[in-house]
Amino acid sequence: MAKYGNKQVFYDGKLFDSKKELARYKELSLLERAGEISDLKMQVPYELIPPAFETYERYGNSGKRLKDGKRCIERGVTYKADFVYKDRHGKTVVEDTKGVRTKEYILKRKLMLYIHGIRIREL
Repeated sequence: MAKYGNKQVFYDGKLFDSKKELARYKELSLLERAGEISDLKMQVPYELIPPAFETYERYGNSGKRLKDGKRCIERGVTYKADFVYKDRHGKTVVEDTKGVRTKEYILKRKLMLYIHGIRIREL
């Protein structure tokens, strides 16, 4: 059982986080076959905050050689869209099937709009 009561489901060789996400995939697949949408993709990552690096001389504090003289000190932050596709007018649509809108998701939604100018369509 997942954190918010959703159950992961396998369908068509793909793993979906919930039955709701699977149902939306089936709808979008039909729309794509009918020519209403195109270029349907799943689980598309968007970078919101890049990773932070410290730069050293050829060798780090531990004396070990570091790749390109850098060490990652903070991982970046990404948002992974459930679905991305083009509508019949060629506009890119980013969708997320949400059961629970967590504080983390709301912050990432705001960062998507601020950084990428993309308003997430929530279902």
